[in-house]
Amino acid sequence: MLLAKEFVVYLSKQLVAKLSPHIIEISNIGPVAELINNIIVEELTVEDRLNDEVRDLLEQYSVYMTNNGISYSEMFRKIKNQLIQQKKVVRASGRDTGDQMKLSRDKINEISHKLVTALRKSRDCRLRRDQNDVRLEIVRTISEVLTNEDKADREARAKIRSMKKELTEGSEEWDLRHKQFYAEELKKFGIDIPR
Repeated sequence: MLLAKEFVVYLSKQLVAKLSPHIIEISNIGPVAELINNIIVEELTVEDRLNDEVRDLLEQYSVYMTNNGISYSEMFRKIKNQLIQQKKVVRASGRDTGDQMKLSRDKINEISHKLVTALRKSRDCRLRRDQNDVRLEIVRTISEVLTNEDKADREARAKIRSMKKELTEGSEEWDLRHKQFYAEELKKFGIDIPR
């Protein structure tokens, strides 16, 4: 998943805090935050499940690909793109679509539509504004939080690069340092997620 589950919990709580009470009226905050969290997690795992499906398909043809000199990564990309088109999946990664943030603008919009629909149906809240106004506020809030998250990630990576000992991205030590620096940088924005 592109965002840590702890960060999605934080994002959900931020959405509740920013939307209530002027945009939506919430009678029970806990279930509304959980509803928002579940929808975001579901949307972010769609592409993960698609990746698993592609891996399963490629596993069936691994011998054929090896015998014919076909690149695994190239086939993975081709099959994934075909499945994305067939299933009409919106790419989650912003970097795949040229967006600066981890989530693509299209994915944020898709999440906002699903959130508004779910909030409208929820018994624990009532929209105080037009659906599109609520949706636009959701997009603005998600974008603002993700911008801060992206800054924290960049700063954490810069700290790792500035260390005397050179670490290889993906190594266990790099991951530990990144988590540590990332959490420190997030705290600067008032985001406190457990490590």
